[in-house]
Amino acid sequence: MKQRTFVKYLLVAGAVLLSLQGPESLAQTQSATNAVPAVMLDRLVTEAMEKNPELNFYHAEIAVARGDRRSAGTLANPQAEVELGRKRTTDGGGGLAGEGLTWSMSVSQSFEYPGRLALRKAIANRQVELAELGFAQFKAALAAKIRSLGYTLLIAQEKAQAAQEVSARGRELVEVLVQREPAGVTPLLETRIIEATIITLKRRASEATKAAQSALFELNQLRGQPLSVPLTVANATLKFPSLGSVEELLNLAATNNFELQMRQVELTQQGFKVDLSKNERWPAISIAPFYSQEKAGDTEQRVGIGVSVPLPLWNRNKGNIEAAKARQEQAATSLLLSQRKVERELRESYLLYQTRLAEMAQWPTNAVQELREAAELGDRHYRLGALPISTYTELQGKYLDALEAILDTQGDALESLQQLEVLTGSPLRELGPAHQEQPQLPDSLQSSEKQK
Repeated sequence: MKQRTFVKYLLVAGAVLLSLQGPESLAQTQSATNAVPAVMLDRLVTEAMEKNPELNFYHAEIAVARGDRRSAGTLANPQAEVELGRKRTTDGGGGLAGEGLTWSMSVSQSFEYPGRLALRKAIANRQVELAELGFAQFKAALAAKIRSLGYTLLIAQEKAQAAQEVSARGRELVEVLVQREPAGVTPLLETRIIEATIITLKRRASEATKAAQSALFELNQLRGQPLSVPLTVANATLKFPSLGSVEELLNLAATNNFELQMRQVELTQQGFKVDLSKNERWPAISIAPFYSQEKAGDTEQRVGIGVSVPLPLWNRNKGNIEAAKARQEQAATSLLLSQRKVERELRESYLLYQTRLAEMAQWPTNAVQELREAAELGDRHYRLGALPISTYTELQGKYLDALEAILDTQGDALESLQQLEVLTGSPLRELGPAHQEQPQLPDSLQSSEKQK
């Protein structure tokens, strides 16, 4: 009898110790999360487009390019020159013949060789186009990143909540088991198995909370918010479009991909630079009308116009022409490499997306809900002694494994879809007649939807 009482006290102490070992930060984080209104993914994207601090950099870059374009189409300022002096003349015998003031004034204006200003303006226009394409590319990448991070945060929050749910059920079960009269070593070993399972579940919940915090920090940074601001993502139903063939997506990327457009613009711009280098073989012409007056006995006035033309004898700008042609070849090579890179990334994302769609198509309609109900049913029957410990622990673990597999598969599909949208430069979420919808999650995991 004393041995049984000792074992009973030992089990109670183990249950209390396990309950005290729960991560306080996890509970605090979950409580704080439940108090925050849920936000839809599209709302997060809109907020990032309005408040992301890096947008100012691209706005300034466009302003710089437009300023350079204005400078490229402006003539050089004319130069004014004024000379002032005194003139003294003598006769043949060395006597003073006259003395007086002399002065002259001229204004010179340089004129570029025909076509040079047009080429510089064309180069500057391409620079503005590059800045605008860079801005559009950043916004597309930002929207895709926000959606991926938002869903990552939602996945982590749901994983943590599910692990806590199963862990709490295990703690309640331990409290029930320690109140029974142990008959042999089997009840003690079963209790130890459940205790070990609870420790593992708390570890999974802690890791999920850590992933949620990491996603939250990055998400707040991209939204221009303080890093510690809490956020809950609404549990909206995801829809995955049935895309066309990979060749159709490649055709879209060939015309709409931001990186390919930028490489094409750079190639065109470099062609203008080659033409400009050839044009600069011929010098600019300076025209300078002048007027001068001298008073030294007699008054002498001069009015005329001067023309200044450098003679292109030694420097024919061959070095700059060769350098411009080499950079043009580099731009053509960069375009080719970018085309191959985009095709490779697009095919990889397309294959991953189609693979994840095929996986989701084989899921039962209510897979997660049925597994959750089976886990609860197993818990009740184990308490009644109608279920072995191996089946009980297997049910609890498989429920969490299935939930994580579903969430991770959907996360991979969403990330691949976002990557395809960036690569094709098109909103693929609006394309395709058929959609694969996200399986319904258990009601207990839809806390964010209830708050909304």
